[in-house]
Amino acid sequence: MRVLIAEDEPTLAEHIADGLRDAGMAVDVAPDGADALAKVGVNAYDVLVLDRDLPVLHGDDVCRALAGRADAPLIIMLTAFVELADRLDGLAMGADDYLGKPFAFDELVLRVRALGRRGRSQSALLRRDSIEMDTLRRTVWRDGQPIRLTAKEFAVLEALMVSDGAVVSTEDLLERVWDENTDPFTNTVRVTMNRLRRKLGDPAVIETLVGSGYRLP
Repeated sequence: MRVLIAEDEPTLAEHIADGLRDAGMAVDVAPDGADALAKVGVNAYDVLVLDRDLPVLHGDDVCRALAGRADAPLIIMLTAFVELADRLDGLAMGADDYLGKPFAFDELVLRVRALGRRGRSQSALLRRDSIEMDTLRRTVWRDGQPIRLTAKEFAVLEALMVSDGAVVSTEDLLERVWDENTDPFTNTVRVTMNRLRRKLGDPAVIETLVGSGYRLP
């Protein structure tokens, strides 16, 4: 899952970004509404965590600009405006969820994951061959045996499982699992894939298609 955080308070923005990254998400940060719209125009985000009171371009205007666009991420407003009328206004202008500040971080993670699954019409339980994954509880089994994965390994495996047998390129994985600061020439995908293969064990289930990418057949 790739997430954009639009938040003008740098410490809070990085706190949220670090927490979502620890939860296995690829996260970018925009310090104002104009930058948020520009990033949405370039990158394919699943979810936008949108502060309502943004500089340059107000969060409400960002929300209205994205409402109804087929390529727009789902939006969760994260704001100090917490009265019922504020929540109704936010939802009416196109937000998909609304969470007031201060907030419990675990709740934010669950809401972001729920929006991500909703955007992809994805069940929390995924199965492919001998592998089972629970994206809500962040657990993986192969042939009934639990497998412990890092956040990035889990995210790579999830990307392969939701592709339903289609090839996923290295570029796609960098886009969906890492973030805009990742060097496109890095070997991090190959290294992560090798670790994931070792943990999944034999017989190997991830195919490499030279020049194309990876897939779970």
